[in-house]
Amino acid sequence: MKETIFVVGGCRSGKSRYALELAKQTGGSNKIFIATCIPRDDEMKHRVELHQRHRGPGWTTVEVPIYLGESIIESSETADVIIVDCLTLWISNLLMETDDQEEITRHIHELIRGIKGAQCSVVLVSNEVGTGIVPENSLARLFRDIAGFANQDVAACSDRVIWMVAGIPVTIKGIEKK
Repeated sequence: MKETIFVVGGCRSGKSRYALELAKQTGGSNKIFIATCIPRDDEMKHRVELHQRHRGPGWTTVEVPIYLGESIIESSETADVIIVDCLTLWISNLLMETDDQEEITRHIHELIRGIKGAQCSVVLVSNEVGTGIVPENSLARLFRDIAGFANQDVAACSDRVIWMVAGIPVTIKGIEKK
């Protein structure tokens, strides 16, 4: 059964690990990992390599820095399950391209269209950025605001929303499957 699951939480809360566990539960052999990260330095390249090793074989990786909704639709034509990791890096990519909030909103609407139109289960990962202090500069506040609104939109169209806290999944929408 097709399902959309949104895994959200703080940094290093276990989101990606849990998303992989959820994807394994869906079964199927055609697993697609949509990576939004653009590794711009050696440290990020190392993190990407660690993620790839942790995923293991059997995953097709599609690198999508901007056109996420379109990629979900296209990938879902052949996939059994898709993981999108992560929305906050995707939002950073959008902000590197433009500060036009209407254009960014169009990309978020296209993401929601892609999620709703996917032909397979989709597991999306994002950081919760709204529980900290108010950032001191306008770009950081814009990022926080856009991430918060995008997370709300994705949560609204998801069947399940899981909040990760210290490696523990807490279901905040939907029913946890056993």
